[in-house]
Amino acid sequence: MNRPILALTAAIAALLASAAPVTESRQKSAAIDLSTPAGAALAQRKIQCSAIDNVAVTYTFHGEAFARVPGERDRKLFDVEGMNVRQCVTVTDPQRGTGWRLVSRELLLYIDPATGQILREWKNPWTGQTVKVLQTTNDPVNQRPVFPATADSRSTGWRGTINGDTWWDTITVPLFYSNPLAGAYQKQIGGFYHATEMFNFFGKVSELTDPRNPSPAVNVGWVRMADWLPWMEMSGRAGIIYMHAAGRKIDDYSQLPKVMRDAIEQEYPAYRTPPPGDDTRENETSWTLYKKAFPAPAAVQPAGK
Repeated sequence: MNRPILALTAAIAALLASAAPVTESRQKSAAIDLSTPAGAALAQRKIQCSAIDNVAVTYTFHGEAFARVPGERDRKLFDVEGMNVRQCVTVTDPQRGTGWRLVSRELLLYIDPATGQILREWKNPWTGQTVKVLQTTNDPVNQRPVFPATADSRSTGWRGTINGDTWWDTITVPLFYSNPLAGAYQKQIGGFYHATEMFNFFGKVSELTDPRNPSPAVNVGWVRMADWLPWMEMSGRAGIIYMHAAGRKIDDYSQLPKVMRDAIEQEYPAYRTPPPGDDTRENETSWTLYKKAFPAPAAVQPAGK
C-alpha cells in the first residue's frame, strides 16, 4: 500500500501527539480533556492503537481499486482487502518527556471481484499481457517516536471535529520520494514516487474520553491516489491507480474476513501479531518489496546494437 496504508505511514506520526499510557489498574477518574495537549495526545494514541503498552490492535478495511488514464473513462481494476496489526510502546526523551511509538505490519490483498478470491495473475487491459500479482506485504510499517510537544517545544492539540457524541479526524498525507526501482538519475528523468493517502477516522466522544477505555471503537475511511503498482508493468504510461476503502478497528483476529484469515493462516503467519516494540528494521513499501521479489530485468539496448 506503496507507503503504509492504514497504518498509517511514518508521515502520519509527525501529525500525532503523545501521552503517557494508562495502566490496567487505573481507577475511574475525570473524562479526558481534549482541549489540553496531554488529553488530545492521549486520545490520538487511543485512536491509533491502545493506551496500554504491548496490546495488539488490528484495523481491517475493504474497498475497490480503479484506474484513471487521460482521455478514458475510469476503469475498475479489482477489489482490495486490507489489514494492519499494530501495538504501541511508551518511550522517553530527556528533553521531550514521555511519548510513544507505534510498530505495525500491513497486508493488502488484490481480490477478483467475480470470485472473491485472491488474484494470482492479472491481465493488463492496456498491454494485453498477463502478469503475476504481488500482494502488498509491508513488514514493518513503523513510526518514529512521538511526544506531547514538537521538536521545537510547541504543544500539539486536538485537530479533529466534534459534533455531539461523534468525533472525526481527517488526515491527508502527501508522498513524494525517490523511487527505489529507478537509477541514479531520478531527478533528471523524473524517477520519483508520487502519491497521496487520505484518512478519515470516526468514533464516539464518550468512548474516546473515557479513561477506563484504553482502545475505543474507531471506524476509518481510506483513499489512496498513486502511481501504477510496479507489478502491473505499465511501462511509464500516463495515469494513476486510486483505491477507496473503509473499515474499522476490530476486537480480535477472528473478526477478519475469511479471505484475509485464510491468507494469514496459509501464507502470512507473521501477521497474526505486530512487530516487537523495539523493532529497528527499515520500513517496507510496495517498491522495496517488489525489488526484493523480482530481480532487475536486463536493460533495453538501443536499436541496431
